[in-house]
Amino acid sequence: MGIDNNNDGTVDDEARYPPNFIRNVVEADVAAGKNGGNVMTRFPPEPNGYLHIGHAKAICLSFGIAKEFNGATNLRFDDTNPLKESNEFTKAMKRDIRWLGFEWAEERNASDYFEELYSMAERLISEGHAYVDSLTADEIRAYRGTLTEPGKDSPHRSRSVAENLDLFRRMRAGDFADGEAVLRLKIDMASPNMNMRDPTIYRIRHVPHHQTGDKWCIYPMYDYTHCISDSLERITHSLCDLSFEDHRPLYDWVLDTLALNCHPQQIEFSRLNLQYTITSKRKLKPMIDKGWVGGWDDPRLPTLAGLRRRGYTPAAIREFCRRIGVTKSDNIVELAMLDSCLRDDLEDSAPRRMAVLDPVRVVIDNFSEDSQTITAPNHPKLEAMGEREITFSREVYIDRADFRESANRKYKRLVLGDEVRLRYGYVIRANDIVKDDDGTITEIRCTYDPNTLGKNPEGRKVRGVIHWVSAETGVPSEIRLFEPLFKVDFPDGSDDELSTLLNPDSRHVVRGVVESVLAYATVDDRFQFEREGYFCVDEVDSKASLPVFNRIVGLRDSWARIEQKGAQSQ
Repeated sequence: MGIDNNNDGTVDDEARYPPNFIRNVVEADVAAGKNGGNVMTRFPPEPNGYLHIGHAKAICLSFGIAKEFNGATNLRFDDTNPLKESNEFTKAMKRDIRWLGFEWAEERNASDYFEELYSMAERLISEGHAYVDSLTADEIRAYRGTLTEPGKDSPHRSRSVAENLDLFRRMRAGDFADGEAVLRLKIDMASPNMNMRDPTIYRIRHVPHHQTGDKWCIYPMYDYTHCISDSLERITHSLCDLSFEDHRPLYDWVLDTLALNCHPQQIEFSRLNLQYTITSKRKLKPMIDKGWVGGWDDPRLPTLAGLRRRGYTPAAIREFCRRIGVTKSDNIVELAMLDSCLRDDLEDSAPRRMAVLDPVRVVIDNFSEDSQTITAPNHPKLEAMGEREITFSREVYIDRADFRESANRKYKRLVLGDEVRLRYGYVIRANDIVKDDDGTITEIRCTYDPNTLGKNPEGRKVRGVIHWVSAETGVPSEIRLFEPLFKVDFPDGSDDELSTLLNPDSRHVVRGVVESVLAYATVDDRFQFEREGYFCVDEVDSKASLPVFNRIVGLRDSWARIEQKGAQSQ
């Protein structure tokens, strides 16, 4: 994928994308000496929201391809619509790109080129390729025609060069209200490609811009700005998603008509469609504005900020982008693939800890009042990760789901009158229970076998092994469990329609108890809570007085299958 894991300018083989049509094009261009053998790409987000997992695919591709062929990538903010853009979004995007593992050659803004873009627009007018249109937006749409019927010329299309220059300069001077005039290219109103039917390239917006302030009241459109910006930055390969494929003729027309020295090659690839998510800033923003989620960094969102807060790792996201590949066909990707990449990354890097999510107290009647320190490995398979100390005390917590008053032998947890082994600790036997007035179990009275530390007893078989936390040293914590935000595979529709597709159980908060060592966990740490999944500290809400842990991803289905079989066999 083009990641310099060695910090020596080389690219690891395992980090490269598998062969794909874009890589083949770039490789052939370099071999042929096109563009002097140079590769220059760009990533051009509009700063009107936060980056999401779909952007990660484009980032990994643009930065990775350039890196692989000893090129570079510019970060360019497409800031041509001041109504929706802000510095908040540019800062967030830069943070996300760096977090993902990439660094750009130069940071640019489309607004940096506003003077050049304006000058080129005047040149297009002077050469008879553009005109000022005074039709309303609705009229322009009506004149454009349909996919099966050609459009018709605007009555203002025949204005003279002098009149168009005067009107355009007055547009810049602020003589017209918003929507009173636009500048359009003069191409072909009968073109089968709707994008070529005299597209608008400038419109009036009497609003301040987050970069240029009140200097401008006219702003260029994306299709006009993008190709010229690419050319000015000497981009060799302009990579974008398939929604821009029909715009490529316009991209080429503008560059050819202006006869600029650099004519980048636009190449399109499929967008990412990830199961149970929406990857569109336009659709994500209303969800935030209406309070359906907690913000752009809500852990249920596919934004990079949300994924980071949830606990996803940059390496897992990069590997996910590598696995899904680059094609021209629609990318319909199951969420399980992203989860698999994450588990693969965390399996050998996340220390093991114990946490009880739904605690019930266990009292070991024959245990000494003095607690005992026992050691446990940080990872069952990696000795190099070392050990940690755990307190074993007379009172411990186990998960409520790990106890039944009665069950057959297929239930591998604690049952009244039977034995189970506490992970890394002793074998205990449940002898009695205490219930409150509602019949809820509040305490399990047990005894332990002092000869079973870290092992099963001789001559008898216990049901299984369960996790636990000392009631003496365990740390009360808030634990957040997440499920997909939507209850359908590929949600779509209006805001109102999307609201009916939200999963009401996408966020579940419990009060649990975790190992004492987790009190010192940082937001960069990742842990496997044994039998529960992978967790991290919430970077926003966690406090020393009440740590907050987010479940990043559950374990593979083995425990769910065991629990289901156990429940069915009772």
